[in-house]
Amino acid sequence: MFLHVVGHNQRFRVVHMTFRRSIETISRYFREVLYAVGELRNEMILPPSTATPTKIRDSHRWYPYFKDCIGAIDGTHVLARVPRNQRAAFLGRKHTTTQNILAAVDFDLRFTYVLAGWEGSAHDALILADALEREDGLKVPQGKFYLVDAGYAVRPGFLPPYRATRYHLSEYGGRNPQNPKELFNLRHSSLRVTIERAFGALKNIFKILYNKPFHPYKTQVKLVLACCILHNWILRHGNDEHVPLEDTWAANQLHEGAPLDLVMDNAAWSATRDNWAQQMWQNRG
Repeated sequence: MFLHVVGHNQRFRVVHMTFRRSIETISRYFREVLYAVGELRNEMILPPSTATPTKIRDSHRWYPYFKDCIGAIDGTHVLARVPRNQRAAFLGRKHTTTQNILAAVDFDLRFTYVLAGWEGSAHDALILADALEREDGLKVPQGKFYLVDAGYAVRPGFLPPYRATRYHLSEYGGRNPQNPKELFNLRHSSLRVTIERAFGALKNIFKILYNKPFHPYKTQVKLVLACCILHNWILRHGNDEHVPLEDTWAANQLHEGAPLDLVMDNAAWSATRDNWAQQMWQNRG
């Protein structure tokens, strides 16, 4: 019954007709299963390995430049149902009420960190700052980093692409990169697309994340985490047809939002990015 609700976003009254159980029974077991799945968080959502990912190690496009990359971080919005007096705070970029979810994934599409519950109007950089400040929050091992989009600042542990520069392959119109920044962005995008594929798979499997759920907001937040846990469980025990293949995935448009003033670009890390871009350009072929 629980999987029926999260997989199809069906109301308890519809599940009642399917399973011939009272709505009270369905509601009670739904809460119990939601709690039980949530208790698997520390077992199913694990920090990424600090070893160089096989995907990077085996490709001259990314190795050695991204050898210390342990995954990708991004935010995604899911529709939310909130009281009318809170609606303004939850209005996202598409003018619908959403919760903004920050997540990190490894290159096997598994979620390694999830922070749900922020209002749809919150800036991604602000949510990342909150994740880093929490006692049980996001940890970046020394010398390692995550790929992020252009809405984040360049800082140790987080590597965005160059702003105001072509990024996705579709933006090149069939021509090759013309300078080091374009080449860096193209290789960055082909690696960071991992997190977009993970979000795509998550929402394809759990339709409750594509629609406004029929649950209190606190439950909606718990449901996001539960869906991420189940996503990891599915990948641990085999491939899933809902996971899009990399060569068929159409990436989202690059988010060019400027970083917040409190998180400005780090000069030393920016210089490292410039150095990698120059090396890529010199070694292209």
